[in-house]
Amino acid sequence: MARKTTFKIRQMKSKGKKIVMLTAYDAPTAKILSDCGVDMILVGDSVGNSLLGYESTIPVTLDDIIHHCAAVSRANPKSLIIGDMPFMSYKVSEQQALENCALMLQEGGAEAVKLEGSGRVAKIVSTVVDSGIPVMGHIGLTPQSIYELGGYRVQGRTKENTEVLVKQALELQEAGAFSMVIELVPSETAKMITEAVDIPTIGIGAGPHCDGQVLVLWDMLGLFDDFNPKFLKKYANISEVIRTAVNEYSEEVRGGVFPDPEHSFEMSEEESGRLYGRVKPKKEDES
Repeated sequence: MARKTTFKIRQMKSKGKKIVMLTAYDAPTAKILSDCGVDMILVGDSVGNSLLGYESTIPVTLDDIIHHCAAVSRANPKSLIIGDMPFMSYKVSEQQALENCALMLQEGGAEAVKLEGSGRVAKIVSTVVDSGIPVMGHIGLTPQSIYELGGYRVQGRTKENTEVLVKQALELQEAGAFSMVIELVPSETAKMITEAVDIPTIGIGAGPHCDGQVLVLWDMLGLFDDFNPKFLKKYANISEVIRTAVNEYSEEVRGGVFPDPEHSFEMSEEESGRLYGRVKPKKEDES
């Protein structure tokens, strides 16, 4: 796969090609996703729920995302790397947004950033894009605003709310965003948004009409037994694979079965003899 760029991602919409995006937070996973031809890797603030043990994305810091983004970039994936700007890392001022988005590229190795929200955020998007940093927007359910939204609730269920979302999408497009995530909205609403804009829409819990789809990798691999939202399809049961392997390993260690000779290093007879003083080393002048 040739390296993906924001230009190529935008072209995929005009060519009618579906876009594949997944999250990654480390180098080995990023390499696997790249080898599989994933178009975009999102280093998401979902790292808070998936790896750091938080109940939401709110506690995730800019340093957290930069740390994981840098790990992903060191895998040198062909996928486009998107760094997710965490809570309050870009909304204080345009200057703050510019400085922090620059750090995401300079220190994190991201090739674009994702900003949640619209309205005042659209102006920030415009400023960041004008500085030469590509921006992916994010509308619908915006997890960084869950306290304001009243929890993880489907957005855009009414005509009025749908019209607001379409307006937000057009604002982000006008601001220069190269694509946008649409999260947790009815399929019909996502279809209207997708048809209203010229830039690609990436859905999560937004039905089949978006230009692409994104899921949190550990969710779709089944790492968490108790996370089963309607929009999530689990393509594997990694938690069960891990449990089986760990239980087998534990049994073998406790039973003295592992490590066995196949997984141990042995000395030659001469090395063993020297170790225990049973063989005298030859002198250098001895023939």
